[in-house]
Amino acid sequence: MFLLFGSRVSQQIVNVVAFVCGYCNVDAPQHVIKSSNKFTLFFVPLFTFSTKYHNECTNCGGRTALTPEQVQHSLRLARN
Repeated sequence: MFLLFGSRVSQQIVNVVAFVCGYCNVDAPQHVIKSSNKFTLFFVPLFTFSTKYHNECTNCGGRTALTPEQVQHSLRLARN
């Protein structure tokens, strides 16, 4: 008997905000992205064991790590 297990990374765009990028200094849309590592068994995702957030510039592709509080703040600003 053998067991197939591993992990899979899934990414999802949570929000889009516009401000000046710290890398290219261009006022461009920034994607707020959620990256989740999921444990898989026989290629079926069972549970998430790691979640990280980052901000990605649509102009240059520069990435900045975000905290969950910063992501919640961007969602509150988007609702207003």
